[in-house]
Amino acid sequence: MGDRRRRRRLAAAATVAGLMFGTAACGSGSDSAGSSDPNTLEVWTRSNPDSAATYDRVFAAFTKKTGIKIDYQPVINFDQQLQSRASTKDLPDVMINDTALMGSYQSQGLLKPIDPASIAGGEQITDKSWSSTVGIDGKHYGIPYSRQAQTLMIRTDWLKKLGLKAPKTWQEMLSVAKAFATEDPDGDGKADTYGIVAPASAQNGYATWWGASFLWQGGAQIIAPDGKGTYTPAMDSAAAINAVTWMKDNLFCGKQGVVQPGAITAVTATATNFQDGNAGMYMTGPYNITTFDATPGKDKYEVVPAPAGPAGGDVLADGENVYLGAKTGKDRQELALASFLVSAEGQKIAMTSVDGHQPVVRIPVNSTLDAAEVRNDARWSVVQKAYEHASEQFPNAPDFAPIKQDTADALNSIFTYCGGDVRSQLKELNDTLAGDLKDQDLLK
Repeated sequence: MGDRRRRRRLAAAATVAGLMFGTAACGSGSDSAGSSDPNTLEVWTRSNPDSAATYDRVFAAFTKKTGIKIDYQPVINFDQQLQSRASTKDLPDVMINDTALMGSYQSQGLLKPIDPASIAGGEQITDKSWSSTVGIDGKHYGIPYSRQAQTLMIRTDWLKKLGLKAPKTWQEMLSVAKAFATEDPDGDGKADTYGIVAPASAQNGYATWWGASFLWQGGAQIIAPDGKGTYTPAMDSAAAINAVTWMKDNLFCGKQGVVQPGAITAVTATATNFQDGNAGMYMTGPYNITTFDATPGKDKYEVVPAPAGPAGGDVLADGENVYLGAKTGKDRQELALASFLVSAEGQKIAMTSVDGHQPVVRIPVNSTLDAAEVRNDARWSVVQKAYEHASEQFPNAPDFAPIKQDTADALNSIFTYCGGDVRSQLKELNDTLAGDLKDQDLLK
């Protein structure tokens, strides 16, 4: 696995090098007005047209309030386009993207440090959310914008038909999953239903993203901070071995196939079995609530806390930050936008759907707001409570991308080849993670 890590790192470096010597591009308008007009900010988000429509409303409200114009660029291939712009030393003024990318961006020198006191209303953001913007050097490199935590989506009509209740523990979840897979909960007389949706592909680290909640619930960590800015790989711990073994033996390699066919090659875009109506449970993010309300239908499922493992019910939390590009000249305008985005007004606009468009703030970072109240939907209180009281985030200060990918490669291999030895495979992963940390000068 260490050789694979080195080959992947070299390939990534070659890709970036190719971008740096290629033609810069950023979608519609790389020669942006934001590069020259001091009262116009060039703003990027990683968005499809659906969520971009919501951002359009947010930015229109900001311009109306302040007079500062926004040259908005919804970019799908965000990281590739960002590397192109970085090579020309002409970064966007403001970017909104995943919290877990902060370490990567900061290590490349792409971000300005942020003083939380410079953000009007910054005191209304919780310490937990602010903590996910702290870099290796102790400085903040982002402003929290949206947060979310995974919950369990479960078919209530199937539970009722089989006389079952929503599970609260791993063992109960496994029993429900087996019943969903074997007792014809949809009543069509065919063996065509499955217990749990699992996007367990290694591609883009999906196996880590989906499996992380089980690791936390089993008491495991991927890398462990020592409190002094360095980390220790922790995937060879007894807790990690037990959690991964449980997943392997019960979800992927058990006698009853409780996960959907093709789970080990599935990503979220292809793991559509819950909305397709042939799987009964899905541990996933709240952005799927809108999708699942349409199909299988709001009256056919509910949102419940994740079943607890041996160490509790913590789930993976993630979200988006506002990042300021590492160039100077527009500090006042950038801070004004950041302050609006985290204000109650800005967050409410971003949390609401108009014409069916996807909201872009899930759990508000502004602590004066309640997600369920803003949306008039009690299910969001389940998500907000999970984030506030029962969640963990991927470490944000390191460049977590290679760690996430190497962990996904290992988990996917373990789930694929059922005859392998979990202990030795996780020891090999741990050695690889040590190399990832050493590459960043973060290994204890």
